Amino acid sequence: MKEIKNIVRSRAQESSSAVEKMYITMRHLFNRGFYKPMGVSGETLREALLSLRPEIYGTIAEEKVELSGLLYVIERLPVGIEQCRFINLTSDEGYSKSHFKAIVPPKRRRNCYRIDDEQMNIEITRGRSDIYDILTHLTFIFIESHKIKDRILIDESGEVTRDWQKLEEAVFQDKKLTLIDKEKTISHAANILGRTFSEVLDIYDAFGTTEKPDRFLHIIYWLGKLALEEIIGNDKRTITFSPVLRERLGHHIHGEIWATNIKEVLKQNQLLDRPIHIISANMHSVMNSVFATHVLKTKFKDQTDFFIYEELSKSGAHDLRNKVEEFAKQYGMISLPDFSGTNIDVQIFDTAKIDLKKSAFPTAKLGESKPVLIVMDYAFGEQAYETIDELLKPFQETKEEKVFMNVASVSIMGKAGILQGGKGDIMIPSAHINEGTGDNYTFENELTKEMLEGNNIDVFAGPMVTVLGTSLQNKDLLKFFHESTWGVIGLEMEGAYYQKAIQSASKIRKSINQDVKVRYAYYASDNPLETGSTLASGGLGTTGVKPTYLITIKILEQILNIQ
Repeated sequence: MKEIKNIVRSRAQESSSAVEKMYITMRHLFNRGFYKPMGVSGETLREALLSLRPEIYGTIAEEKVELSGLLYVIERLPVGIEQCRFINLTSDEGYSKSHFKAIVPPKRRRNCYRIDDEQMNIEITRGRSDIYDILTHLTFIFIESHKIKDRILIDESGEVTRDWQKLEEAVFQDKKLTLIDKEKTISHAANILGRTFSEVLDIYDAFGTTEKPDRFLHIIYWLGKLALEEIIGNDKRTITFSPVLRERLGHHIHGEIWATNIKEVLKQNQLLDRPIHIISANMHSVMNSVFATHVLKTKFKDQTDFFIYEELSKSGAHDLRNKVEEFAKQYGMISLPDFSGTNIDVQIFDTAKIDLKKSAFPTAKLGESKPVLIVMDYAFGEQAYETIDELLKPFQETKEEKVFMNVASVSIMGKAGILQGGKGDIMIPSAHINEGTGDNYTFENELTKEMLEGNNIDVFAGPMVTVLGTSLQNKDLLKFFHESTWGVIGLEMEGAYYQKAIQSASKIRKSINQDVKVRYAYYASDNPLETGSTLASGGLGTTGVKPTYLITIKILEQILNIQ
């Protein structure tokens, strides 16, 4: 009989197991209704995150406090959350009609409400992926807060270090810190964080706001203070899920309202029976690709189209963008800002009203039945399934009568992490692998690598992995996906969910054309396999402009039948 060898698990296997454990644990905690992240109930989640050690969270498993990861997370959570012991995840429960002012994080569209000094409510209207995102971010900052506590607490009676006392004095100082006071406090903060003075100084201003330039010190202070209270006074921070959220989640409530609004506008404008092309992109690339060159040609004489797109993408270009938008509205564009809670705005383009001679596509061959474009803003994770699934259902005009829409194509243009190449490169998927499940989706992609080559941008083709959360990936797991027979070229959060909805609508429910065309293309926002190129290293800037518009133009050329 063969001797069973002592098999040592690889880091990739450990990481895969940790992702699965986090996924199951988060669903269990949601069903339970509440938990204490730094108590016994949060232990499995903490252990899994520390075992996984995602790239985005940098030095999470080391003693020193992770600064870039902290900045990444703080930008995606509401201002003031570090002061709150009670965090309540809710559905849309009417807080927008109250005196509470919505707090929207700078890098994540979600409404949050500060109920009192101790409680923050976060509205979940974008599905389970939003919950996974928030819970992993909160687990990270609570782990970091206990690192601060470990460095400032001298004994169990509550005596703290001089560095902590000096930080506290600076935080509660009424007047603005002078440069000397600021640098003195940074010196104390560096000791508390286990970081060098220069490391803290380099990232200090990135945390600041116009009203609170010294916000970094406040965040560190409150994280440490609440961690101290957890140990000394046993005042554990608590995360709760409202009963209404637990009841509603998974029922597509927001997605159904969102999709019905779109179909009603199509009906009002007599567009329901026309060929419909759905494009998931952003709220500027389709509009600008069609109209911007014509509208701004006198202002930017002799400049290329891509130069104009870059100018429009700059933060101060509101007037230019408004000019293009006003022109687009006169020539067939209907703007639908979101009121359903999905946070997905929509534009509808009636190509019959577009004067193609005044567009970037004068040679378009539209045929007798002019196409209608529905451009939807980016969905978030599992929300992609909820929204597209509802949008592809027939429009229920009356109880007895429903109208099947003539959906000719669904095109997805998104941002993704790349596993070969760098920021700004393009990926053309041939299949979507859903991480942590046995679900794999193959499809005939109407976009090909050859179509996008020759533009001084590297283009890669192959399978892509749809991940539970971009913040949950580490190098070992990604290397396995990339270097094994899976041959994965990149990772994103929505692809498998879009394809799942498209396949069920076209192949099983038969609510749309069985031969619906699909197009997927992504541009790289980061390379998580390269140190210094993860999402925590900052945004794309203008690097993303050219691939965004290149993909958009190729999608439009196919829809508008340009050879």
